[in-house]
Amino acid sequence: MRQMRSITLGLGLALALILTTAAQTETPEEKGLAIAKEADRRGLGYKDSTSELVMILRNRHGEESERFMEVRALELLEDGDKSLTTFKRPADVKNTGLLTFSHKLEADDQWLYLPALKRVKRIASTNKSGPFMGSEFAFEDLADQELEKYTYRYLFDEVIEGQDCFVIERTPTYKHSGYKRQVTWLDKAEYRIWKVDYYDRKRSLLKTLTFKKYRLYLDKYWRSHEALMVNHQTGKSTTLLWNNIQFQTGLTDVDFTKASLKRTR
Repeated sequence: MRQMRSITLGLGLALALILTTAAQTETPEEKGLAIAKEADRRGLGYKDSTSELVMILRNRHGEESERFMEVRALELLEDGDKSLTTFKRPADVKNTGLLTFSHKLEADDQWLYLPALKRVKRIASTNKSGPFMGSEFAFEDLADQELEKYTYRYLFDEVIEGQDCFVIERTPTYKHSGYKRQVTWLDKAEYRIWKVDYYDRKRSLLKTLTFKKYRLYLDKYWRSHEALMVNHQTGKSTTLLWNNIQFQTGLTDVDFTKASLKRTR
């Protein structure tokens, strides 16, 4: 029996050594990808959602203007998600809409409906880094951040907003992206994003996006109710405030077509 206990103890120590060695040999790229995969996995299965959104634009002098929108989203597990954003007010932007088909491996498809012109305008791939409706959010920021759109690298751990976070770097694989790289903070408990630093093509810090006021839906899905995008180079900022978030409302592909973009009121 003593010999058997010695053998068992020896095997246990050997296994622990193997696991420790494997963890130590994990590259920053492997660890960064593993963190991104886990964050992506936790968001799967929501099917569809609707929400009301307030966008607050601030110029460098602190002067504000508000825009009110409705946002719909449809999950597609075989490809990127679809979304439809429609402006409700003020009058000068009412009924303007943005339809986005995100893709995992190809460039995203985006169309902008301009009611004054009564036509749908396709957003060219080379223009995705441009500002959306005068905000500090680019068109590419509004597409679903599919896992396959980036390469990843773990950087370090850091506590922000009282959250113990992984900090990873993600590099866009899309050649027309306006960003050279992004540094992202995700908490270790729930893999929620709390902060993203965006670096322009010259590798200078361009913008910082911070998320606040997370709430849990359907006992699984965390959603932020407040986000702030600050442009460090212009002094401008944009705040997004989400309200009345609902899941599994019965939306289908029919609700996300160019025809539905013009019909939405």
